[in-house]
Amino acid sequence: MAPSDEFPSGSELTSIETESSNAPVSPKEMPLPQDARTVFQGGLFVLAVLAAAYVAKVVLLPIILAFILKLLVQPVMRLLARIRMPRVLASLTVIVALLGLVFGLVELLSAPAAHWATKLPEGLPRLQERVKVVSAPLNTLSHLLTHAKSMMGNALPNGTAASAAAPGMDLQGMLLEGAQTFTAEFLTTFLVLFFLLMSGDTFLRRLVEVMPSFKDKRQVADISSQIETDISMYLVTITVMNALVGIATGCAMWALGLEDAFLWGAIAFLLNYVPILGPLTGVAIFLGAGMLSLEPLWKAFMPVVLYGAIHIIEGETITPMLLARRFTLNPVLVIISLLFWDWMWGTPGAVLAVPMLAILKIVCDRVRPLAALGHFLEGEKQALES
Repeated sequence: MAPSDEFPSGSELTSIETESSNAPVSPKEMPLPQDARTVFQGGLFVLAVLAAAYVAKVVLLPIILAFILKLLVQPVMRLLARIRMPRVLASLTVIVALLGLVFGLVELLSAPAAHWATKLPEGLPRLQERVKVVSAPLNTLSHLLTHAKSMMGNALPNGTAASAAAPGMDLQGMLLEGAQTFTAEFLTTFLVLFFLLMSGDTFLRRLVEVMPSFKDKRQVADISSQIETDISMYLVTITVMNALVGIATGCAMWALGLEDAFLWGAIAFLLNYVPILGPLTGVAIFLGAGMLSLEPLWKAFMPVVLYGAIHIIEGETITPMLLARRFTLNPVLVIISLLFWDWMWGTPGAVLAVPMLAILKIVCDRVRPLAALGHFLEGEKQALES
């Protein structure tokens, strides 16, 4: 078989190791920079990288999404390799399957989503009646904000307020522009993913080849293999768990008599990809859906109660237990990373925050000058072992 038809892996490159593997740096080998100029230059470099990531979002986001998707579908590519399917055909098969899954979900969810979109304006008076305890303070706050905006508008020069409000009036134009941007990024992501799948380990092989010493070659191979193994396992695990959460949520909503149970299961599945922030959004969504549709009042709270119980069982017990041996990230840094990348890149950034943080920790653990940073990113092992 020709080399282009093989499916080499990063783990195959580690066969160059003869006696010992390149294990993570031990806590006793964590050198801290002694020169203030090193810290200052490193900080400037990080700021420059983040600024470039913010400015180049349109280019970088599809590339990183494609890279993460490649890690997710890597087990499928290995399975296709075992049945001797050519790489080009395997890559095309995976891309078509992913696109079919996306468009199939959109087709199945579009009608229920449109139904609830038309139902929401009609149910707002009922929703306000049920939450009248908090409606008065919210109305007062709304009036205060409106009054403040009117005062600011009067203080601005003539024409300024009108020009500032003009963009908000063109809602249709904003939606059209957002749809065009999403479509372009979506197609770019899958185009990059296709070529990443076709290239296989070409970039890794070239990187290993240019490393100056055998030790450096072995370190690069080990880091790549660890990233592929850990991140792929993480993505596959959370995808399976999210699917189970979606199924359980859909069944619970069906049992409660809430319409379009498949829609609620899909919402729970998708929101669970964003740790902490996603479930919090789900709480608001399921609370609103129950308030709009279910009687009596105690039953209206059951969707959010059941959704919260399912999330606690999955998110606080099962998934951490499955991932504890591979990921011990500091939960405070996880939430900071979520908030930061959500601000930088929006919802896709929040989805990518944890995988990127995990990749950073894997690299830091195996590069001696960065070992202290890797140790700082680590969570409490005793809590996981107990």
